[in-house]
This record gives sequence, structure tokens and C-alpha cells, in this order.
Amino acid sequence: MNDLYEAALQSRGGSSGFYNDNVRVDTETGPVVVRIPIAGADSMDLRLWPEQEVLATLTAHVSHAPRLLHVSQDPRFQVHEFIAGDLIADIAPRGRRLPPVVVHDVVELFVQLTSVPLAELPELPPSWPEDGDTVGFASLLSGITRQVYTTFGDEYRSLFSALGIPDDPLASVLARWPDLTPRPFGLIHTDVHRKNMILSDGRVVFLDWELALWGDPVYELAVHFHKMAYQEDEHAAVLGGWLDGMPSRSTEGWKDDLDIYLAHERVKSSIVDTVRYTQLIRAETLDEAEEAHLIRKLVAKLHAAGRVWQHDALITEAQVAALLREGDPAQPD
Repeated sequence: MNDLYEAALQSRGGSSGFYNDNVRVDTETGPVVVRIPIAGADSMDLRLWPEQEVLATLTAHVSHAPRLLHVSQDPRFQVHEFIAGDLIADIAPRGRRLPPVVVHDVVELFVQLTSVPLAELPELPPSWPEDGDTVGFASLLSGITRQVYTTFGDEYRSLFSALGIPDDPLASVLARWPDLTPRPFGLIHTDVHRKNMILSDGRVVFLDWELALWGDPVYELAVHFHKMAYQEDEHAAVLGGWLDGMPSRSTEGWKDDLDIYLAHERVKSSIVDTVRYTQLIRAETLDEAEEAHLIRKLVAKLHAAGRVWQHDALITEAQVAALLREGDPAQPD
């Protein structure tokens, strides 16, 4: 299998996330995807298990996930089956209506994940919260967000401040953690969004299981809503299907807790994407349209987080562009 790895290295430059490069390699029996970790990638998310160990468990429980074909530890890479189809982000980017099957298959995935037994998954670390300890689980999430803020604090402190990110960005979120309702834990993907879904033969296949956790299913719904930007009726359809299909104990107290988790995700995005987008823009590898796209996205994220912080002032795209490119805020007209 190392020949696949070498071939992937030579043609690297395919689809990439923040943690892995995904490279199509054609073989005599058909194409496969070679998944190679990105060396030195900054970890900004809660991580629990090696992705390949999660994928190995899914086959008996989840209808639409890629098959794991091979794992190598030295060099580190995985080989996944190649899914022929269209990335949802390409056929229905943010702001456009989704194929109706997406709503159905997202709900089906979330329901199927509740049937995955913990006993079939890799072992949890001793420090992992007990089943139903949503406050402990949430504290792990905010702990990673605070770690990112602290890690990049020296380099980005003035930029954070200029963008309106307060010195204690998680204060209002942490104050709400104790209000979370206890719920049974289950396997959650935590990264279901348009770039991680492929429409293939009329069904959706869900990719990138590297951030899968054993945790609160309401958090799964919150992070999904945060990343999807559904149309109003699509949002309602997913929520309705989720409430109808999930075990009743998994949805107790969902309404208030969904809002609490969303507040965390908005704060997290403002911090994490300030760092990521600044790095991308200052690397000077993006064209003008790509830069403008990132700046628009970050402005929207900052405005959403600003509502959590109860900010009145809204930062402009011109101000954000100047700060990210040069470090000096643009003056309003």
C-alpha cells in the first residue's frame, strides 16, 4: 500500500481540510482516496479517537460512511473508498437550497448514531465525563476553545481586541454551562457540514470522522446548525425530523441547551477562524476573490459572536480586511 502513499504525495493538492489532505489515486481496480495528515496543523478542536478506529465501528450501524480500506502508522495515512458524486458545498453552497434528500439523510445519520454501542468503540480515557454528564462534556469543549485563545494570545491579542473579541470571550458561555440538562451520551460526528457530504446515487455519504466524540447529541445538532446555514424551512425540517426520530431521553431539555451550545460555537468560530483566516491571508497564497470570501465569512462570525457578547457596534468588511492583511484597522467612511 505504500505505493499508494507515494503516488498521493506526488499528486498532493487535492481536497484538503484543516487536518488532512485527501488525494484521489487511480488503481487497477478503481480510484481510492489516500488521506494524509497535514504536518504541523494547529489542533483547534476536541479530539478523542483515531479516525480509523471510529470508521471500523461504523459499518454495522451507519448506512452512509466511507469504507476504510487500509491504515498505515509509518508513514501515517489511511486509504478510504472513493465516493463518486458531488460535494454538497459545490452543488448547494451557503445561501442556496439543498437537495431534499440532505435533510432526510442528516436526520437518519443522527438517529443511527444513537445505536452505536460504546462497547464497540475505542476505549474512553479515564478523564472522560460519565454518561449523561453534559456539564462535564461542555467543559471539555470550552476548555479547548480557551486553550486556542490562550495559545495564540500573545501573537493575536491586539487583533482579537481590534475585532471586538473580549479579553474573557467565554465568560457568558461558562455561566450557562451549569444549566445544561443531563442526557445520555452517544456517538456524535461533530463536523457534519456541506464540505463533508457527498451526494452519490441519490443518497448522502458523510465524510471526515476525525472529530467524532462520545457526547451529547444536542451538541451534535447545535454544531450542525451552526455550520450549515439552512434556509428557515430546511432548519425546521431537520429539527422536526430529529425530534421525531431520536430517543426521547436524548432530546430532553433540547431547546434551551441548543441555544447554549450555539453560543459556544459562535464564540469558538470567532476565535478559531480569526487565527486560521489571518494565517491564510497573510501567507499571500489566495486570490482576491478567495480573500474577500474569507473576510465576509469572518465578519458574519464576529457579528454572531457579538450577539453573545451583547455588542452594539458591528465591524465592517473594510475594517476586518485591513486588520487581517496589515494589522491596521480601516477607518470608517
